[in-house]
Amino acid sequence: MEHLVRTATRTVRVPRTAPRPSDADRGILSTADLRRRRVRIPTRITHLVLLVSLIVVGLGPVLWLAKSAVTPTQDTLRQPLALWPNGIDWANLAEAWTRVEIDKYFLNTVILAVGVWIVQLVVATTAGYALSVLRPRYGRIVVGLVLATLFVPSIVLLVPLYLTIVQPPLLGQSLINTFWAVWLPAGANAFNVLLMMRFFDALPREVFEAARVDGAGPYRLFWSVVLPMSRPIIGVVSVFAVIAAWKDFLWPMLVLKDPAMQPLSVRLPQLQQYIELDVFLAALAIATVIPIVLFLVFQRLFLNGAGLGGAVKG
Repeated sequence: MEHLVRTATRTVRVPRTAPRPSDADRGILSTADLRRRRVRIPTRITHLVLLVSLIVVGLGPVLWLAKSAVTPTQDTLRQPLALWPNGIDWANLAEAWTRVEIDKYFLNTVILAVGVWIVQLVVATTAGYALSVLRPRYGRIVVGLVLATLFVPSIVLLVPLYLTIVQPPLLGQSLINTFWAVWLPAGANAFNVLLMMRFFDALPREVFEAARVDGAGPYRLFWSVVLPMSRPIIGVVSVFAVIAAWKDFLWPMLVLKDPAMQPLSVRLPQLQQYIELDVFLAALAIATVIPIVLFLVFQRLFLNGAGLGGAVKG
């Protein structure tokens, strides 16, 4: 194929070159390979099998739990995979909500998750800001010490951490059976600190210098410039913090001995021996659906943040 190019004196025929696919569009199989029937059909079958496998592995347990929540106990034991052979028992959900008192333990879980989220955000953002933006004299040593804590198994720290909560320094009063016993240790999360610090390292330093020229001090720089630019990483840390607090079992079981203060993850296994199987599965289903719904509602708030919004004037 050729096309005409008109110059100042004459018209020249220039061969037309076919557009080349970008590197981002290339894969193991090229477009020409996918046009072949013997390649296209096995590829589509493989994709379908992988998709069905992911759905079964990922959604299968959740769907089975939702089905068993409204299935009588005898049907669940006799035919676990059958779809309601003797009808649906909606009373399981109401009985689980009232008898198991899910609302009370759910409130405890929300209080613990919100407190852990706030403490981890405060510690991670301030520590990351100090190590990345302020850059103290011995900052590299502090970073090395924080990084070294990642190589210490958490089970090794369980006993000294528990003794610290029983006899906290300077307070003179035990924190057992208080939400602070869960909130405060959650702030010592080295992974979130390093994650926040690496994100701050990638922020444009020109914005910091411009803010300092305008008279912004360290606190104003942190609040008005760094935090608005860090919405994406704050969303990621928020998701990590909430999920970890929601599913945590061992530490809340040790420090929250009062059943009235325990979250769902601790209280539901203890109630299993006192309630029927269908009611227990209904309680598990409710406890599982609630965080899924909350995440779907607030996912835009957590994950969709404009990186430079609020820090750079248009």
